[in-house]
This record gives sequence, structure tokens and C-alpha cells, in this order.
Amino acid sequence: MASSEQNVSQWNQLQFAPMNSALDVGFWHRLSKKKLEEYKLDDSPKLISGYYYNGDADGLPSRTSLDFNSFDEPVQCPPHCFPSHGTLLNFNTLDAFKSCEKKTELQKISAMIWTDITSGAALKDPSLLSRFLLLTFADLKKYHFVFWFSFPALCAIDSINVAKTQRLNQCFSEEQIYSLQESYDALADQHKGLAFFLVQKQDDLLTVFQLSDWDLLPDKSQVMLGFCDPCTLDQYPGWPLRNFLVLAAYHWSDELQNVQVLCLRDRTREGVRTTDHSLVLDIHLPSMKHLNECPKCVGWEKNQKNKMAPRKVDLSASMDPTRLAESSVDLNLKLMRWRLLPSLDLDKVAQTKCLLLGSGTLGCNVARCLMGWGVRTITLVDNSTVSYSNPVRQSLFEFEDSLEGGKPKAQAAAERLKKIFPGVQATGLSLSIPMPGHAVGSSEDVLEQTKEDVAKLEELINAHDVVFLLMDTRESRWLPSVIGASKRKLVMNAALGFDTYMVVRHGLKPPKKSAITEVAGTSVDAAAVEVSDEPKPLMAEKDSLRCIPGEKLGCYFCNDVVAPGDSTKDRTLDQQCTVSRPGLSMVAAALVVELLVSLLQHPKGGYAAADTSAKDDHLTTSLISPLGLVPHQIRGFLSRYHSLLPASMAFDMCTACSPIVLKHYEMEGFEFLLRAFNEPHYLEDLTGLTKMHADTDNYDVLDFSDEESIKSLE
Repeated sequence: MASSEQNVSQWNQLQFAPMNSALDVGFWHRLSKKKLEEYKLDDSPKLISGYYYNGDADGLPSRTSLDFNSFDEPVQCPPHCFPSHGTLLNFNTLDAFKSCEKKTELQKISAMIWTDITSGAALKDPSLLSRFLLLTFADLKKYHFVFWFSFPALCAIDSINVAKTQRLNQCFSEEQIYSLQESYDALADQHKGLAFFLVQKQDDLLTVFQLSDWDLLPDKSQVMLGFCDPCTLDQYPGWPLRNFLVLAAYHWSDELQNVQVLCLRDRTREGVRTTDHSLVLDIHLPSMKHLNECPKCVGWEKNQKNKMAPRKVDLSASMDPTRLAESSVDLNLKLMRWRLLPSLDLDKVAQTKCLLLGSGTLGCNVARCLMGWGVRTITLVDNSTVSYSNPVRQSLFEFEDSLEGGKPKAQAAAERLKKIFPGVQATGLSLSIPMPGHAVGSSEDVLEQTKEDVAKLEELINAHDVVFLLMDTRESRWLPSVIGASKRKLVMNAALGFDTYMVVRHGLKPPKKSAITEVAGTSVDAAAVEVSDEPKPLMAEKDSLRCIPGEKLGCYFCNDVVAPGDSTKDRTLDQQCTVSRPGLSMVAAALVVELLVSLLQHPKGGYAAADTSAKDDHLTTSLISPLGLVPHQIRGFLSRYHSLLPASMAFDMCTACSPIVLKHYEMEGFEFLLRAFNEPHYLEDLTGLTKMHADTDNYDVLDFSDEESIKSLE
């Protein structure tokens, strides 16, 4: 050991190699996920972890590494690495990052280290000596990150003097070095991450002890301080030694004024272990027991220009574009939930499988709006091709899609959705939907094709949670309305006039008794759904707005007193096409999607009672769904910029959802449907509409079109 009488003034000041940060891309991925899903606007300190390694080759800098696992508890440390406890301050704005009282934040960490030293906690857990502070700002729109590291080191000692710096093999024999390795390995197996330790010289052996064993060592003059050194420089120890020396000076300076420090550098190269490049320092250790308060602290990391300033990293180019899109497209939704709608269940929306029947003006806009809400499974169905007139009004098509006869609409729309966002599972299918009033005929081939089309439609509706009816004609909506009602699927309907629109959610039939099923995103017990025909109050007096329960609401056809027929027969071009003001489809498409999402957030889902605009009560009523009202219908008049929220009961003679129609469909299947397609008055006879007409010969029963029925409300 160095002599205590040696002239300390002739010694040189000990210098330390600074610690550097090394942040893996996985760390930024995890921070982004934490920010969006957990931290949100919370900028309070968060505990994280890092680690450093002491087996690097010469020339590599000392570094503390952070990776994907830095946020996990307990701390996960790779083999032959040593833990470092971190504090993360992630700011919500760049200005907040810049204006942060960095000196104050660093003092907080240094106070933690000082408390651990003076209380003796660091003697029991020496890893508490290695701490870091990380300030960050994450721009998750561009995936740009600004950060600044600090590795706090207490400056209680004005200067630490070193008399000699030697290699380990210059101070000890091979036998002693071997005994050191064996003793360290045995203790490290019991105490993972053993970065700081004591070394006792005795009988030509070097034995390793924990710091807490200090009082058990018989001859303090033969004790060395040891630490696993991440530095690779020939003359200088690594940064972790600084706080270790402060601990030793505070607790042991009376017995260790001049002491040797072992900077253990444990390498394995080509299968051979060596510690020969480890350093042994002879230092003078002044006393610190007189200090009663936390000393000042240093440790801010310099940037690439060797200046005291933060660093920047741009990961937008290095991140997988698809993953980047997946995490970015929902940013608006997650930001919405942070401040405005903390109860918003985005997972329920994302997991909802949507079937869009019709890929034209309404279908394209509905699909875009669904993607904006985070829906990931969208299936589009249509039987037509893109024409030259389509791209300017139908937002998923381009001019090239209309060339050479035009691409199939559904497939072209699905392909465009995946180009817009690769994470969406979009499928396009060409399918003709059989319709009442459009006779199938008796040809065997035609019958077989019609049967296949019906089976395919049934399969599609069964595989999805929500069915959107977005077709041009009234009669094309009949078959999916019947199937949707039978299979208890939520059916959303949007129809356009010239300057009027109607959005309606079909009433959701109660599930069969003694069954628990998943309907419209809500687990429903059949026994809990009222199916009695006994007259009961439909609403509570204190909440007069909600007038009809969801299971008693009508469908698209419930207000009609005639069966759907061929609406294109003997019609001029303007009557065959949906002639509407260009902005109308965007309004209706947005409303039908917003209504769906409001239903998904409602605790009763599709069984939610209908909100109405009677007496303008909808402006003051309490909201059950976090997104607002859940009306049965929205009828709008663009020329007046006005809308109504009517509601209507299910019609017991409805040609689509009445009990008699559903009973025949479920019992007879395709044979029932075939009669409905081929026989013009079959549905009216079956439901009793024919008899009702006969009983009302003294009244004029009008067959309203969609547009006329909407206008009649003005």
C-alpha cells in the first residue's frame, strides 16, 4: 500500500473519463408507445434503467446503454453488464424542454445519491451510486427526438490525487490475479450486477467482499477499493468511480487515507479471458465526514460538437414505414382521448369489422372516415366498374381506374385504401345482390348463380360486426336488411336525395333466449333484453328525449307500406342515377360513421335507446355515450342547412324485418327469397300489406321514393 507519510502535494490530480449515452432505436419506439398510451400529458418523472459494460476493446468510449427494456421492472440487465438507475423527464412541448430548470433537476438526482451514501443504503446496494437523468421531447408526428443526458457525480472532494497508475499484472502475480477472478465470479454469481466491491489482500491471495462486509475485514490496511470499469483508456478510470470515492471518503477515510483502487476491466477475446489491462491506482482519499449537506454535482453530457447542449435524433427514415404509419395514423384519436375523452375505447372501434355494400360515392367516403376512426378491417362489395364520371366524386378512384372499361369498383377501392394506409385489412369483392322486383327467371345456371350470390352475402354479413347499406337503389338494400336482422348484426343505412339525406341505424333484434352473444361490440344477455309485447312505458319521464329502445327501432323499410320493386324501370338517366349535390355524400358518410362510433361507445351498443330532436331537448339532455347522442335517424336538408332526429317504431308489417318475414327466411332460406325476387306482390301478401290496402280503399296510399319521403318532412 502507499505510505501515509508520502508528500501528497507531489501527486497528480486524478481525472475521470466521462460517460456517454447509447440509445437503441428500440428505446425510442418504446418511449413513443408509452407517450401515446400511458404517459399522455403526464410529464412527471418516470423511473427507467440503463446499463454499462466493462469488457470493451481499447478505443471504445464508456457508455450507458438504453434499449427497449429500459422501461421494465424489475431492471433487466444483460450478462456482464451493470445497472444504472435513471429518471426520465419527457416534456410535452419543445419550449418546456428548453425552459426546464436543468440545474434544479440535476440537484434532485444528486440529493438522492447523497442520501443513499449518508444513510448507508448504497453500502447494501452499491448500484444506487450509478444514476442518470434523461430529459426528452418527442415529436411523434415526425419522429424527431431531442434529448439531454446527465450522469451525476458528486463534487464533495475538491481534488483527488493519484501517485501512481499501473496495470494489474504489474502489481500482482498470475496466481493473485487468478484468485481475484475466482473470488469475484463466486460473489457475482450470488449478487448480480456487482459493480462496486472490496478486495482483501491476504496470504498472497486476493479475495472479493461486498461493501457491507467492511466491518468484518480484519486488516483495513490491506483492503483495496474495486469497481468494474467501463473505461478503456490507459491512464484514466471511468466515471462510476467518482461517486464510489465519495462513499469511501464519507465512511472509511479515517482508515483509508492512502488507498489502492482496482479498476477491473474484464475482457474475453477469442475465448480467452484476460484482466491484465485493468488499472491499479494509488490515491489519497481526504475525509468527508464533516459535510452535512449535499455537495454540488456535475455530469451533463456534451453533444456531437463537444458543447454543453442537447442532442437531436431523426428516426423517421430508419423506422419501418408501415410501423411508422400504424403508430401515426391513430395519433389524432389518442390525442383526443388525452384531454377530451379519457373514456374513449379505441380498441373496440379498431376491432370492429365493417362490411360496406356499395363502393360508390357513399362507399368511398364511408371507408375513408372509418379508417380515420381507426377501423382496421373493411370489406367493400360492388358489382360495377369505375366509369369516367366517378373519380371526381368518388374519393378512392383516379382517372387511370376508369380506362379500358374500368376496374372493378370494390377491388380498386380496397387497393387504394391499402395504398393510403398499409395497415388496413381491406378486401374488395365483386358481387351482385339479388333484389325484389328483379325476377331471377327459371334458367338453371341463373338460379345457381343467384343461390351462390345469396350464400356469399350471408357469409359476408355473418363474418362482420357492422353492415353499411350504401347502394343506389332502394330494393338492393332489402336482402342485406333481412339477413342483418336475422343474424343480429348492426345495420347502418345512408341514402341521398338531391339536397336531402337520411342516415338510419336499423333496430337490433333481441338475441335468442338463454344466450349470451356479442352484438355491436356489447355482450348481451338475451334474458336481459325485453321482448314482451305487453305495452310498457318506452321512456322515463325525467328523460323524455330517449323514446324507443334499440331493439324496438324500425329499419329502412319500416316506414313503407309497399314492397321494394324495380326502381330503375321506365326511368330517365337522371332518375336512374343518384343525382345529388356534390358535398352531400361526404356529409351523410361522415354522419353514418360518427353514429356508428357513438353506438360502439355506448354501454348498450346497438340496443341504446334512440335520441330525438323533439322540442330541441337534444341540446340539453345528458349524454350516455361519451361521443354524444345516438339517434335512430338523421334526416338533413342541405338547402336549409338543417337536420332532424326522428325515431320510429319497428313496423309489424315491414317487408324486411317483421317477425313473419324473418320466420320464413330462417325456415325456408333460399326458396323464400326466390319467391320474393320473382313474385311482385309476395312480400305484401305475406306481411298483410295487401289486406291493409284493401281495408283502406277510401284513402290514397302513396309510394314515396327516398327523396320524396325526406322532403315531406320539411
